[in-house]
Amino acid sequence: MNAPPLHPIRKSAWVYAILFVAVVSLGYIPGFTTPEGHLFGLFHIELKDDLLHLGSGIWAAVAAWLSTRAATLYFQIFGIVYGLDGLVGLIFGQGYLDLGIFLFGPAALDLGTKIATNIPHIVIGGSAALVGFVLSRQWVRQTAMATLKT
Repeated sequence: MNAPPLHPIRKSAWVYAILFVAVVSLGYIPGFTTPEGHLFGLFHIELKDDLLHLGSGIWAAVAAWLSTRAATLYFQIFGIVYGLDGLVGLIFGQGYLDLGIFLFGPAALDLGTKIATNIPHIVIGGSAALVGFVLSRQWVRQTAMATLKT
């Protein structure tokens, strides 16, 4: 007996899991990180950043493995938390997930640096929220319509 095809939400969660683990891994491959610890020469990555990224990847993998509902909930929660972290970082120069805004307060960074370091969080978080809140509903409707037609 063949297993049913994997739901697009679960596939998306697997993609997030792989991408987060890949980002963490790149920091340990010579040539991708400068001696000062800047990934691609742009992003200063510390152990706490790697742990947050790895945790996000593991959370995505567990959610993808468990169920479509768990993966949807992952995208909803993760999207909000990660996207807001990027917005806070864009405004204040420090995010809250790494406790930077709480430990050090706002950072006097130039706008270009704020954009470069926070746009990835905003895009990744926004994409996750889109999957969790919008696409998940569309996929549910499509599945229901396909079931009614059979």
